[in-house]
Amino acid sequence: MVAEIAPSAALRKWYGKDVARWDAFCARYAAELDAKPDVVAALRTRAKARPVTLLFAKADPAHNNAVALKRYLDRR
Repeated sequence: MVAEIAPSAALRKWYGKDVARWDAFCARYAAELDAKPDVVAALRTRAKARPVTLLFAKADPAHNNAVALKRYLDRR
């Protein structure tokens, strides 16, 4: 599931470390997630059953895929 829920390599490369692109990154990542409803539903099911830890590899704790994913889940 990890690979399926992560942002695409192309999206990560486009975003890079440019915080000015943060809102656009979140919107593009949300569109990718919207295209994977089964994967998102599986994550929601897991999260209802037990705690889920969202990981990221970026040094910026405020602008990373885990923050974007939580934001997505909280809004939908």
